[in-house]
Amino acid sequence: MMMRSLKGNLGWSDEYLGWDDEDECYGTMKMKRNKVEWKEEQREKGEDEKQRCNLGVKLRQLIDEVEKNGFSLVAAPYWEGVTIGGVISTGSHGSSWWGKGGAFHDHVFGISIIVPGSKSEGYAKVLRLESHDPLFNAAKVSLGVLGAISKVKLSLEHRFKRSIAFNFTDDNDIENVYIEHAKKYEFADITWYPSRHTAVYRYDVRVPLDAAGDGVYDFIGFQANEILVSQSVRAAEKLLENTGNTEGKCLTASATLGYKKLTANGLKNNGLIFTGYPVIGYQGKMQTSGSCLYSTRIDTSCAWDPRIKGLSFYESTAIFPASKFGDFINDVKKLRDINPQNFCGIDNYNGILIRYIKASEAYLGQSEDSVVIDFNYYRANDQFTPRLNQDVWEELEQIAFFKYGAKPHWAKNRNLAISNVQHKYPKFNLFIEAKNQMDTQNVFSGDWSDEILYGKELVKFDGCALEGQCICSEDRHCSPQKGYYCSHGLVYKEARVCRSSSTFVYPDSL
Repeated sequence: MMMRSLKGNLGWSDEYLGWDDEDECYGTMKMKRNKVEWKEEQREKGEDEKQRCNLGVKLRQLIDEVEKNGFSLVAAPYWEGVTIGGVISTGSHGSSWWGKGGAFHDHVFGISIIVPGSKSEGYAKVLRLESHDPLFNAAKVSLGVLGAISKVKLSLEHRFKRSIAFNFTDDNDIENVYIEHAKKYEFADITWYPSRHTAVYRYDVRVPLDAAGDGVYDFIGFQANEILVSQSVRAAEKLLENTGNTEGKCLTASATLGYKKLTANGLKNNGLIFTGYPVIGYQGKMQTSGSCLYSTRIDTSCAWDPRIKGLSFYESTAIFPASKFGDFINDVKKLRDINPQNFCGIDNYNGILIRYIKASEAYLGQSEDSVVIDFNYYRANDQFTPRLNQDVWEELEQIAFFKYGAKPHWAKNRNLAISNVQHKYPKFNLFIEAKNQMDTQNVFSGDWSDEILYGKELVKFDGCALEGQCICSEDRHCSPQKGYYCSHGLVYKEARVCRSSSTFVYPDSL
């Protein structure tokens, strides 16, 4: 067996994958290294369609081969630049409360995982887990700490089409309609641009296979950009940050939103351009995207590719019980209404993306139907450089993770988001028991996993709050030399945030 570490395939975490001697998957699909080969097998009448694949295969390879043979993966993350191992190990998801839900791992019904063994076992052994096995629900979201997942079995459906339309409207009623929106549309989501007072509702349903249309969802944020453009955008954003130019960020946010509306955020009716709603296309072309990965031009790349010194940003993700999400929205609106321009920094990117995850049996999945938010914001090149409106993003995080007890996404977020995470999962102790049983020698553990699993206290040092490595309790945890001091939150007063003295506001005076 060969072990290797894959970093950066899905957020900021490390993933560990194992390979067997032949590096193959058997069943309806056969993999050899990076080549995907389909192989039909006789199925009993009524048996679910299924496939087996190894974990090193890329998501796009898998989707294309499945679709070519008349089937569809129902759930997948929006970004396709990931391996199947990364998707499963971190609990990655699309958006749906229908059927088995939008989380990829809830469409898995078999897992082969390599774990340490005794000397007589050759120091390694393979556990083949099915849905009835006691360890299966631990392995469905493993964080890479149980062993090296080598193969999975996935459930499929017959190939289908989807119809998508975006409704750009006001944000007056998000807190009242988010539940009904998810119930009405199988693949619903909402993108909220707080500074623009705009919500974009995704109307996304299945349509008959013979419905006219061969559309593609080529999400704007995942399209290839000219390297010089990406570098110029980064330089402009740095200038706005360094000069404290909030108005400039708001102009950019307005222009970005206008372009997204004009281009339907990347939907293309014929694979080339957007001509009007609805856009109808096959599931494999509508669920996940990442065309910047395949650009053949040497002067283009994904905008955040670290080799080109383009965009650099944080992505924070919080997962709420559905019943609490409306109250969170109301708090964010209160924070926004103090000064809407303060939110332009996230509306430059993709605002607040709101998605849906169904309740799961996985120990580290969601114990109830949940709502997920993602938001991106500027990250400085130097970890000790504060960002414009830093206090707003910190209060937003702390409202989510501490006031409402939101859970973090396992492949995203800053350190503070994982604080006390072991108390947020009802079956967390069962996951730890499974870990101790499967990896008795802690071969697959390390400082990062121990920090998450055993609640290691965040170490505080000068400037630690600037990148979310701690929550400030003293001014030195911010950047007093640059005018950023530790202060109370404006809406969530228990929050402790780094606020610039030039925009200092006393909550009691509001």
